[in-house]
Amino acid sequence: MSIPNHILEQLNSQADLISIIGKHTTLKRAGSEYKGCCPFHGEKSPSFYVNPQKNIYHCFGCSVGGNAISFLRDYENLTFIEAVNELSKQTGIEVPKEEQQNVSYQRRTPKTNAPPPVHNVPSPTIEHSKVNQDGANQDNYQNNRQDSHQNNVVQNDQNYIDQSSYDDAQGYDNFPPLEAYDSASYSMGSYPSELYSSNHTDDDGYPPVWLTDNDISIASIDQNTDQDGNLYELLEQIQQFYQHNLHTHPHAKQYFLSRGLTEETFETFGLGYAPFGWQHLEHQFPQDIEGLKALGLVRQSESGRDYDLLRDRVIFPIRDNQGRTIGFGGRALDDEVKPKYINSSDSPVFHKQHVLYGYYESRQQRANDWLVVEGYMDVIALYQAGIYGAVASMGTAINESQISRLLTLNPTLTLSFDGDSAGQKAAWRTLEVALPVLADDKELRFLTLPNNHDPDTFIKSQGSDAMREQISQAMPLSQYIFAYLSERYDMSLAEGKAKLMSQVRSLTTALPKGSSFRYLLNNDVYQKLGGRRSQNVEAKDALLDFDGDMTISQQLQLCFLFQPRALIDDPIESIWQQSGINGLHLPAHIKQKASLDTLRPLAWEDLQDAALLDIVSTIKRCLNYLPKDANAAAHFILSNVKPATQDMLSRNWGGFYKALTARNILGLDGLIEELVSQLLERNMKKKIQELIQNPDHIKLAIVRKQTQLLNDWLRAQQAEQSAQMVTVQS
Repeated sequence: MSIPNHILEQLNSQADLISIIGKHTTLKRAGSEYKGCCPFHGEKSPSFYVNPQKNIYHCFGCSVGGNAISFLRDYENLTFIEAVNELSKQTGIEVPKEEQQNVSYQRRTPKTNAPPPVHNVPSPTIEHSKVNQDGANQDNYQNNRQDSHQNNVVQNDQNYIDQSSYDDAQGYDNFPPLEAYDSASYSMGSYPSELYSSNHTDDDGYPPVWLTDNDISIASIDQNTDQDGNLYELLEQIQQFYQHNLHTHPHAKQYFLSRGLTEETFETFGLGYAPFGWQHLEHQFPQDIEGLKALGLVRQSESGRDYDLLRDRVIFPIRDNQGRTIGFGGRALDDEVKPKYINSSDSPVFHKQHVLYGYYESRQQRANDWLVVEGYMDVIALYQAGIYGAVASMGTAINESQISRLLTLNPTLTLSFDGDSAGQKAAWRTLEVALPVLADDKELRFLTLPNNHDPDTFIKSQGSDAMREQISQAMPLSQYIFAYLSERYDMSLAEGKAKLMSQVRSLTTALPKGSSFRYLLNNDVYQKLGGRRSQNVEAKDALLDFDGDMTISQQLQLCFLFQPRALIDDPIESIWQQSGINGLHLPAHIKQKASLDTLRPLAWEDLQDAALLDIVSTIKRCLNYLPKDANAAAHFILSNVKPATQDMLSRNWGGFYKALTARNILGLDGLIEELVSQLLERNMKKKIQELIQNPDHIKLAIVRKQTQLLNDWLRAQQAEQSAQMVTVQS
């Protein structure tokens, strides 16, 4: 299977390399990079580095290095195709099934009855000597363009064009004069009318006769156009064409100047202008029609006539992570024209859902703080103000993989959306998308600017320092959730509070496995609604009041009966991961001699508790069939466990359920985690005693290290919960 290079580049650049490698070794931030002990060879001092900007890794100890595909292939023993498919699943980037889908297209000689490119045609106001000079320039332009194409075919694997050689061969002087476009009229009859209105209705859509030079034939312009073209090269040429037009159309340039942009900003973002005319791209690139159509920049009307997608619009080139132009956004100069913004369509090189506008430019400035905004101009205004790291999605909601990527670059991500209804709905949708990748060490913050400002208008009104202050004061996720929901429910009613709490609980289930934030957020919102003590303390008190003589195992069984969905994310696996036991670092000689059974996480079977194992296995088997009502679900589970287990649980269930509901207990996540931790701690201490009596030094060293990590984590959890605890008010 042949996979285009640009797809492989997208997979490697969009992959969450920190998470991929973090499954096998602990990585800690070291400046702009992450470091840890090399997973490929045993070492005590970290010499393994991961660069999230370039998305590559390197070990200075054993010299291993590479990208996401190479890590999956070399460390996880996946084949190349398996590694590509795995990254495709993680990033959402589709791998083409047909080999023909790539960045090449067939360049063809224009038909003889087609109009010549407008840049070959003199303006009637230009002197004759100037016309001859321009004609010679155009011949040189075409020859240089052809030579440049042939040279770049050799570099096709890299999928980029040498910018310096391009500029030398195709200086701006070679582009057509302003009059060549604005003087030509185009027929409206054969083109769609919903996008634009125009007064040009008098001719057949081609430049008038007085603009043509009959001495120059299409065949003489490019003798060798029947060869493969490259979409990246074509896009770069189109970008230069649009950029040149901005400087030759004062009304378009004035639009950007009126928005406060400087000439330097024009160059940084490659801003441009798509002129009037239904077929200006076809006239400029007559041999590249197939490529223009593949990019979606030339489309076909219902009557079969080709037309340009972007006309009389200022242009925002869209770049990928390597800085290559892959598409364009166009904004109407007249606010009354709808739609105001048009993006070029998806193509073999442009996939909207994987591109963030401004990402490349921010990386060039080594941005550290990242901010998601709504539009092109917000990104550009922030950049010009020296606030780097602003990005915008391509007219669609930002997705999970993009958020994960930004959180890898910085554990805090700020979202800035307009304060109107549409903006706040977009912010809430982004919040929901982000929750599955919001680990405990990541933070989401929300910025809503005052007086209905967006970043662009706020900077113009208040300045860059005021904008920086607003960003620093962005609202944390926990506050934003409560503020957003409290406006939608009546907080004076118990029913409104219950609905709000229910939605919060629903949100927190989307957080990653083992999330401490899940418990803390539920508890925080509960207290804001009037609860004086944490849910965990209330649940523990309910257990004590109900039956203080129950064992830890029996308490846990009843908790699972009350909240069976706590087993969706296995609590043992979650604790094993949170405490760092799954990434346990061992000396090389111990790791080599240790059996796989010793290194695996504990399972419910290892606890040697028949009743507990019965209730856990039954719940896991029945999860998809449980009623929503807690009491009904409990009785469904009871009817499926063994008789001995059923007898004990049936005797205690009714009283336990009443004790919890009387205290308005909404969840037992914290209590379940605490009870499971206690069982694990007891089991590991028991195992240590057995290994001391029956010596096995390798196993003993491993279990002691695991126990130490578990105890350290438990102490940290207790300290965190104590800090969050709210004392009872007298």
